Amino acid sequence: MASYFTKSKSSIMHNLKSKRFLMLGLINRTTSSSIGSSQFAHRLLHTISPPSLPAWSYASSSRINSSIVLTRCFASVAGGRRAHTATSVSDDVDQFSNEAPTREHLDFPGGKVKFTPKLTFTSKTIEERAHCYRVLNENGHIIPNSDSVQISKELAVKMYADMATLQVMDTIFYEAQRQGRISFYLTTIGEEAINIASAAALNINDFVFPQYREAGVLLWRGFTLQEFANQLFGNKYDYGKGRQMPIHYGSKKLNYITVSSTVGPQIPHAVGAAYSLKMDKKDACTVTYFGDGGTSTADFHAGLNFAAVMEAPVIFFCRNNGWAISTPISDQFRSDGIVVRGKAYGIPSIRVDGNDALAVYSAVHKARKMAIEEQTPVLIEAMTYRAGHHSTSDDSTKYRSVEEIEWWRGDQNPVKRFRKWIENEGWWNDEAESQHRSNIRKQLSQAIQAAEKVVKPPLGDLFSDVYDVIPKNLIDQEAFVRKSMDKHSQDYPSDVPV
Repeated sequence: MASYFTKSKSSIMHNLKSKRFLMLGLINRTTSSSIGSSQFAHRLLHTISPPSLPAWSYASSSRINSSIVLTRCFASVAGGRRAHTATSVSDDVDQFSNEAPTREHLDFPGGKVKFTPKLTFTSKTIEERAHCYRVLNENGHIIPNSDSVQISKELAVKMYADMATLQVMDTIFYEAQRQGRISFYLTTIGEEAINIASAAALNINDFVFPQYREAGVLLWRGFTLQEFANQLFGNKYDYGKGRQMPIHYGSKKLNYITVSSTVGPQIPHAVGAAYSLKMDKKDACTVTYFGDGGTSTADFHAGLNFAAVMEAPVIFFCRNNGWAISTPISDQFRSDGIVVRGKAYGIPSIRVDGNDALAVYSAVHKARKMAIEEQTPVLIEAMTYRAGHHSTSDDSTKYRSVEEIEWWRGDQNPVKRFRKWIENEGWWNDEAESQHRSNIRKQLSQAIQAAEKVVKPPLGDLFSDVYDVIPKNLIDQEAFVRKSMDKHSQDYPSDVPV
């Protein structure tokens, strides 16, 4: 019997050790337990190895009485195969070691989370939409206890003057397109506060990555009416050398990256530039503008995620004007607008009244401070309305009513609202209004006439500025175009120098 017991015990202990169930110091101990029936041996040979002890028991094995451990393990084997739940394992162990504390949280590689016994899915809707930050009401009065940045008289007057200038500029250039003097135009009607107020809160060292409805940002930075006209007419003074469509402005001097027609690519570009500013420890950030339609692109999601992970100092400014050309937001997404998407990516976000210049200024001012000092991206969703057609190629009355458009052009007009406020402050009046608008109209008329008289960029500019040394295929193409122009000169414009 003793020999059998010794062999059986040796076999069992070898099996336990190979499965990592035997703890340190257990091998050399002896036991006086009386084990050795044929029934035990039969079950021993036909039973799987007992379940492993919890990992936390290994470190404390030196404090465990080995005879108790062997007795419990053998009893488990002798009892046959049985299912072990988390509870049964705990019951087995609690007789010779303290039970591990129950965890209410766990720090997974994907993040620390709190456990719940409730089988609950997140709702696809919310009970209340995210609030919209506002400072000025429709009557131009500051809402009591508003948390806003104070602005001076000089700043307020310049902001309004540029908003009025933008209105006049849109009217004159839009009419010029209808007259056939330029080929294309796009207005900012209804979004003047977004343009000017956001620009006023930025620094000239901040890089702007626009979509195509942010001409006011460039105006604020000092782009002249003549420079606007030169680009629209694509003459030799156009910084893009006539290669871009009208309204695709750009200015290296003013840190305003050239507009791109495609929707969304400027978003990841702005993030990359912001990361560069961060690496160089610059006291600046980038800002990128886009519409609600732009948030339906892959570039939007890639840009936000990249910025959040890399902690890039970039301001994402979404102009949620309700329409992606003719597509309403109801056909674009089911989320609570855009602001909730920032939270999903771990980005501080805010929703503001885009028709309230003071609210936009305060939000961007604070966002810039956060972006630079905290090295974090920030998302701003400006709620507004595109009160004009998408462009001169669009007739928005085909997909929305004239009554709807006129309502937004009325009391919700951002220019009218801001004018009421500065008039209430005694900083503006009807005389100043009339004089300013009349002066801008004269300047624009002169700028258009001057731009029309300037010749176009030379033909050679079509093939330059891409390669340091122009390759043969482009040389051949230029030669072909010149030959065609000589042969069919009547079909080419006469103001293009050959």
